[in-house]
Amino acid sequence: MDWEPDLEDDSGAALEVVGHQLKAWREAAGLRTAEFGEAIGYSENLVYKVEAGKRIPRAEYLDRADEVLGAHGKIASMKRDVEQARYPKKVRDLAKLEAQAVELCAYNNSVIHGLLQTEGYARAVFGGRRPPFADEELERRLTARMARQGIFDGATARPVFSFVQCESTLRRPIGGRMVMREQLERLLELGRLRNVDLQVLPLKCEENSGLGGSFLLLRLNDGTSVGHTEVQLTSRVIADPKEAQILGVRYGAIRAQALTPQESLAFIEKARGET
Repeated sequence: MDWEPDLEDDSGAALEVVGHQLKAWREAAGLRTAEFGEAIGYSENLVYKVEAGKRIPRAEYLDRADEVLGAHGKIASMKRDVEQARYPKKVRDLAKLEAQAVELCAYNNSVIHGLLQTEGYARAVFGGRRPPFADEELERRLTARMARQGIFDGATARPVFSFVQCESTLRRPIGGRMVMREQLERLLELGRLRNVDLQVLPLKCEENSGLGGSFLLLRLNDGTSVGHTEVQLTSRVIADPKEAQILGVRYGAIRAQALTPQESLAFIEKARGET
């Protein structure tokens, strides 16, 4: 699934609040923007943008500001809010659902699923968007996508993953030959994890219950199921039990039509050799 966060986001308001507080602390200390920037090791232009809520300050920026302005931890404590604002709202919401999942199932027929993407492949996916993202927005979305992949590294209670990728997503050389080769190697790496089943639905298969498009199905730790679908500019979380059940039935059919996980890894190995 090529997760496209909504442009209507609450993170901008949060960044404006942080920026206003930083400006108030700086002015109370009697420092001009150029003096403050020099003191914390950042440019005056960046200070202006942070205080206007147009740039997301790094943790190091807040730590240095806290030290220089004598805030005794009050500015440094903003790091959690800023970190949350770093990612688009829908990415945060999806990450929260994923954190509650005991099973995550995904079918994709356009691109490699976001949780499986390498940084190079994800950058190519975002870079191909039209109209194009501004550089800062592209980096923001890329950082968010990579951060979500921490779900594979959970020390405890890691969910069970099931991915079915249409063969077309393995053949489409997004980002070029080397990027795609690295992406296929990543699929092989993740497909060998004990809690990950990765399957390929071959193009020669006469049956395909996923012609309606890519979708995600999450089975949560409270026993409920939630789905997610998106087409072009529209994304939708599916919480209605009957609709989520339909996605469950559909996903079961797709898995049955696909190659087994073992056959799929061999298929991906072959595709890598041809890349």
